[in-house]
Amino acid sequence: MSEPNKVLTSACPLDCPDGCSLSVTIEDARVTRIAAGTANPSTGGYICSKVRGFAEHMYHSARLRSPLIRVSGASPPASKGSCEFREATWDEALDRIVEALREVCACHGPEAVLPFCYGGSNGRLTQDSADAALFRRLGASIQLRTVCAVPTSMANAGMYGSMPGVALQDFEQAQAIVVWGANPHGSGIHLVPHVLKAKGKGAKLLVVDPRRTSLAKKADHHLALRPGTDLPLGLSILNWFFKEGYADRDFLAQHASQAEELERRCEPWTFARAADVCQLKALDIEAFARTYAESDPAVLRCGWGPERSRSGGSAICSILALPAVAGKFGKRGGGFLMSNAKAFAFGAATDDRQPPTREINMNHLGRVLLGDCDPPVGALFVYNANPLSTLPDQERVRRGLMREDLFTVVFDQMLTDTARYADVILPATVFLEHHELSTGYGTFSAQYAQPLVEPLDQARPNYEVFGELIERMGLSRPGDDFSPEGMLRAFVPESDRREELVAGESLVPDEGRRPVQFVDSFPRTPDRRIHLVPETLDREVSGGLYHYLDENPQDNYPLALISPATSRTVSTMFGQLNEDEVPLALHPQDADARGLKDGDAVVAFNDLGRVETSLVLDGDLKVGVAYLPKGVWSKSTRNGNTSNALVPDSLSDLGGGACFNDARVEVRRA
Repeated sequence: MSEPNKVLTSACPLDCPDGCSLSVTIEDARVTRIAAGTANPSTGGYICSKVRGFAEHMYHSARLRSPLIRVSGASPPASKGSCEFREATWDEALDRIVEALREVCACHGPEAVLPFCYGGSNGRLTQDSADAALFRRLGASIQLRTVCAVPTSMANAGMYGSMPGVALQDFEQAQAIVVWGANPHGSGIHLVPHVLKAKGKGAKLLVVDPRRTSLAKKADHHLALRPGTDLPLGLSILNWFFKEGYADRDFLAQHASQAEELERRCEPWTFARAADVCQLKALDIEAFARTYAESDPAVLRCGWGPERSRSGGSAICSILALPAVAGKFGKRGGGFLMSNAKAFAFGAATDDRQPPTREINMNHLGRVLLGDCDPPVGALFVYNANPLSTLPDQERVRRGLMREDLFTVVFDQMLTDTARYADVILPATVFLEHHELSTGYGTFSAQYAQPLVEPLDQARPNYEVFGELIERMGLSRPGDDFSPEGMLRAFVPESDRREELVAGESLVPDEGRRPVQFVDSFPRTPDRRIHLVPETLDREVSGGLYHYLDENPQDNYPLALISPATSRTVSTMFGQLNEDEVPLALHPQDADARGLKDGDAVVAFNDLGRVETSLVLDGDLKVGVAYLPKGVWSKSTRNGNTSNALVPDSLSDLGGGACFNDARVEVRRA
């Protein structure tokens, strides 16, 4: 007899600003339907299609159901990447991992062990809890998680101390809304109706994006700049504010520092100069700037797109300086929204401190695996990540993963492109199968979710597996408690707030769910002022903050390649669901100049690699821009490469971030 349907509550921890609460239907011990919940009022009513269809992901044939060990005794032996594995027990798999880690530590020292993770789609219990304790106590190399958000986080923290931003609902109060380098239709969909309501009441919509996105099509001003040129555009607008009397000097004197220095640094950037670099019209930039300056209140939504270039950190600083210089704070519907990830001051799972071991930038994984470090990496432990599909210089990463002397563990939900090169694969639970504490970084919400169904077959949660590895490696300490209950007590010491979370309620930060910047929410810098040229950031940038690194002309590769997110994937999550070839998009003018037609087999190439796929024409792209979305798996192109095979592993000016938007390519018929 089948069990009756149950409708239970949960929360989405996936890498999206919204932090949706969920209503989940369970039938015969399986998830059959996911809809919007009510705990987070900012997301009530609807959820994205990705999470609505999460059950398809959860029970997909690519889902890992037991530990796997690479077959190595055959003649000839199976090469890495051949995907020849045998099933193993958890004891056998963990014993093999412990043995290999000990061997590597004995031969080369613990720094030869490299953990690799980027848990954007994981909450506090499954990222930086038991996993962090294991690798800290072992003395492994420190992996710098720089592939996304570090330049923006540094800019936000240096200028504003990560001050909480404008609530989604308050966008409806704005007279002008700037969406710069973000596409809410692809990620963060709950902002969209508020923007459209504001526009319906007469607000002006201003969009900066090299594509004519859904919001850009509705915009009063759309600046389709050349990728990687956000900094000149931002500096030219700031310069115009100062020169034309739109700078709020009283506000700057009271609440900001280094305004005069910022004015000096942006002074060379006229609209004419920026227009030349950005491939825009000076009059269009002026119209954009004037509309923003003369609208009150005005709000800015800054995304992560502008950081993905050689001057990405400075670009973000220039964008975040706009509301300060123009005096857009102090009113509901005025200010900016970037990330509210630091709105909640949670504790830590353990008091372990990281030993002084070497640091490795994840964007250089290919170089590191191929010997660009001493001691060499002998063991790679991948979890909460799919580096072969997400990192720059994909071919070099692939060659590194193919090393026969590299012991690789992949702990994942799916048989990803990276997992195919592993020596041991461990099956992980999905968020509906384990406990999780997660926060939105666009909405103001923190939610605790308990498992709704049993783990599929032999899948296990991160905290359980890393806790067991700590014991097997002899690294346990008195007081360790990596149970969900123990970690929740560590993260949320206040019993009343913890009880609210366990009861299914959504917490809000001290500033409330709808703070007004410079009324309820102030800079979290030591002096509570905005730092327009933060000294710590200024020292890091070669040439100083706001210094634009000119693009090197590449006549052989005239097209700028972009790889933004889509509404179908979260990074590479859900990529296994795509059974179709993913085409490369070009503007019809660029295709015609190359004698190409819609549907042609094409190759996009540069000195790093090549991607073979089909062509689709897209009149919403800027001329001179090629588009191949991120999140693509190798099966979705004809030669198994994705856009990252064409991306250099050069680093941004702040934080060593990835420079995806600096990829330059040519396209021809295959």
